[in-house]
Amino acid sequence: MSRILIVEDEEKIARFVELELAHEGYDAEKAADGRTGLEMAESGRFDLVILDIMLPGLSGIEVLRRLRKNDSPAVADTPVILLTARDSVTDKVSGLDMGANDYVTKPFQIEELLARIRVILRQRRPAEPEESSDELQCCGVVLNPQSREVTYNGSPIELTNREFILLKTLMENRNVAMSREKLLCEAWGYDYFGETNIIDVYVRYIRHKTADDVIKTIRGVGYMISD
Repeated sequence: MSRILIVEDEEKIARFVELELAHEGYDAEKAADGRTGLEMAESGRFDLVILDIMLPGLSGIEVLRRLRKNDSPAVADTPVILLTARDSVTDKVSGLDMGANDYVTKPFQIEELLARIRVILRQRRPAEPEESSDELQCCGVVLNPQSREVTYNGSPIELTNREFILLKTLMENRNVAMSREKLLCEAWGYDYFGETNIIDVYVRYIRHKTADDVIKTIRGVGYMISD
């Protein structure tokens, strides 16, 4: 599980991003000012830092500068995505010149931020040996549990963490009709007390990214992927 630090002084934004990251399967922590964020980032515990430029204590640019000059390569090389409320070329250029990996301008769509996070973490992930892929294949879908890459009819598709787990569960139980309750337990965990119709929503998302007939609806039971 990747650990992500959110350094953001606007509590509503920080909490929103924290919840979305947790929903996607990341371990997220927050800091509300530059000095606290720098101390936490320098611990070397994080795989990525989301860093607001406008911060009390130390600015985001100064936090970034000190991280990049840290004596520990693990800290100095930590990927950083900058958040800025100003659509300023100067902010972007300064941040990138200082060593930021990417930037997002406020207000932003959470899907864009999540996509940028996935790209950066995927670039840093060690390549998996070819022989250990154990790919799952059915109905034009090829799913690699190790690399988490998914293709449909040869074209790559982007899935959220929940969508990936749900599709993987159905493919691992090919030709078996699975109830919504069972799928909910697999994808959300036994401590999730939400409504089972959330499964219907995510099945619809997956169908939209593949095809309507990839996941079959079994009336009175739930869903199934079959040959």
